[in-house]
Amino acid sequence: IMVKIRLARGGTKKKPYYRVVVADQRCKRDGRYLERIGFYNPMVSENRFGIDEERVKHWLSVGAQPTERVSKLMKQAKIKV
Repeated sequence: IMVKIRLARGGTKKKPYYRVVVADQRCKRDGRYLERIGFYNPMVSENRFGIDEERVKHWLSVGAQPTERVSKLMKQAKIKV
């Protein structure tokens, strides 16, 4: 089973809000996930992205892979991938 750290979309039309979740890659984008570890809100200028670094380290240590977008966001927030 491949586990991914990815974004799940919430919010309304034209006002997206994303949760950073750890999910089985076979699950739907907004479907079932194992754990919610952060958020990403592209609609605001400050406090756009927050993530629990301890949980990220744990999931990376057990083999979870971040998606391209999540790794880009973590790099911008200066969190080691």
